[in-house]
Amino acid sequence: MNYPSKLIEEAVNEISKLPGIGKKSALRLALHLLKTDQSKTEMLSKALIDLRTKTQYCRQCHNISDAEYCQICTSVNRDETQICVVQDTRDVLAIENTAQYKGHYHVLGGVISPIAGIGPADLTIESLIRRIREKGGEVKEVILALPPTMEGDTTAFYIQKKLAEFEITISTIARGIPIGGDLEYTDEITLGRSIMSRTISNMQ
Repeated sequence: MNYPSKLIEEAVNEISKLPGIGKKSALRLALHLLKTDQSKTEMLSKALIDLRTKTQYCRQCHNISDAEYCQICTSVNRDETQICVVQDTRDVLAIENTAQYKGHYHVLGGVISPIAGIGPADLTIESLIRRIREKGGEVKEVILALPPTMEGDTTAFYIQKKLAEFEITISTIARGIPIGGDLEYTDEITLGRSIMSRTISNMQ
């Protein structure tokens, strides 16, 4: 593709590095930013810089947050007896969009995958165990909302073993989600029903 300007080419190259955006889409976005008011482009630039420099992770659940503790962890309207364990922030957003779950979350930051070199120590599993222990019996149920994949099942099995010392209910979301699918791509009705129809694990 030939560009009329080196600056346009550089912008297109950077924008096209974003997931799901090809060169043609990147060119349209670059030309749009070029034509729009400079103040709007500057606002976009500031928002992206703030995203990278000011975003932090909640000390309790490891979800993306603007402060030391996220809005969900500090909300008085959430059920503190339930913790839903998910792979990453995208899963939190997906479940929240169903409006079917009112408990707390714990973001692992991934799943166990020996092929990818990701082990239990690379995730926030120990933080979850410590969190439950420090709550002193306040947590009554841990919901494992992990991807229905081999890696997700391996991670769920490992967490169940680690939670065996606690007198809590361990449940998994119902498999209304396609095998091999990601929560973020699951429609809200299916995901909501999976949360509401979660199953109790027999491993204790």
